[in-house]
Amino acid sequence: MEVQEIKQRFGIIGNSPLLNRAITIANQVAPTDISVLITGESGSGKEVFSQIIHQMSPRKHGPFIAVNCGAIPEGTIDSELFGHEKGAYTGAVGERKGYFETVNGGTIFLDEIAEMPLGTQARLLRVLESGQYIKVGSSKVEKTNVRVIAATNVDVYDAVKNGKFREDLYYRLNTVPLKIPPLRDRKEDIFLLFRKFTADFTDKYRTPPIQLDDDAQQVLTNYTWPGNVRQLKNMAEQLAVLERDRIITAQTLLTYIPHEVGGRNLPMRLENQPKEDFSERDILYKVLFDMKRDMVELKKLVADIIEHGGVSPHYANNPQTLNQLYRDIELHGSTEPQFTLQQPVNNVTSSSNNNNTTIDGFNITHDAEEVEESLSLIDKESDLIRKALKKHKGKRKLAANELGISERTLYRKIKELNL
Repeated sequence: MEVQEIKQRFGIIGNSPLLNRAITIANQVAPTDISVLITGESGSGKEVFSQIIHQMSPRKHGPFIAVNCGAIPEGTIDSELFGHEKGAYTGAVGERKGYFETVNGGTIFLDEIAEMPLGTQARLLRVLESGQYIKVGSSKVEKTNVRVIAATNVDVYDAVKNGKFREDLYYRLNTVPLKIPPLRDRKEDIFLLFRKFTADFTDKYRTPPIQLDDDAQQVLTNYTWPGNVRQLKNMAEQLAVLERDRIITAQTLLTYIPHEVGGRNLPMRLENQPKEDFSERDILYKVLFDMKRDMVELKKLVADIIEHGGVSPHYANNPQTLNQLYRDIELHGSTEPQFTLQQPVNNVTSSSNNNNTTIDGFNITHDAEEVEESLSLIDKESDLIRKALKKHKGKRKLAANELGISERTLYRKIKELNL
């Protein structure tokens, strides 16, 4: 059967080469009777591929059961899989058939196989090698003819190296490895899936159709989707039910996306920019170092004015630097004596008298009292964002470029700091 026919039969949406490759492998291995290990992140659709392998195999008329190994307590998983005899343990009031007995002639899908206890792994290995097992509390060897398909969202080989998974079972299960690509590697499929999910949910709940504007589509595509298809489907259902405005903007979409620490799962930049986005800690360090350098310059300037009644040749020859320092005093304040600026500087000539200093008609009044500066990083960050927004007249894109961060990060910080 062709890949497109398989997609239509099992409701698979997407044209990603990685997805098509996974479907091709599943189709090729289905007619055989060998075990398959499906790997992929949580929510990527591993169980759908187990259904493909079963339905395309000679066992398609036999039973199929999916077992989540991580959801069964360690003390009862042997009984669930292999059954038990009456009185095998406290509470075993009767004989019980296990999954390997009830699914005889069919397929058993063992999801989260890496969560299986080591003792149960040894029992499973014997089933795979000889088709034999023993019920809990029995000494009689039973036979079964079951095809095993296993799946996991962790690196099983790392579990083998850490002693949490049997190496012989790993190689026995991994006869044919099948890797399901995460949604972030199928960017061309994200919007197709979203449209399908929203159409299904708007029909189900009888709500008007949903549309995304261009920026929202880019946010949707560039998000990392740690929950994969399951997360995308859940978000589509929320939008179909909760949003009154059926034209979804990027800002609206961002409210449905969880923001993890450090912004690791935030959408990437919408525009192509050559420079990288700095972390918030890097920005704060840069700000603090720049402020420290400015303070050193201001101290030199104040020392020259107060002690010598003038300015050093460095500042006299660089009036632009002097003007910039005065502007910094107006904007930032200082831990040095406080200044009041009364008119702009034209030429650099100075005289001083007690607590007042005049530089070519520029009257500077400085008080002897020192004011302790706030050392809160949050305050510094808030002040810096306010100044950037003020400088660019509230234009977030230009302010974000000035700060060296993405517009999305700036938007989030504005909300967090209630600016």
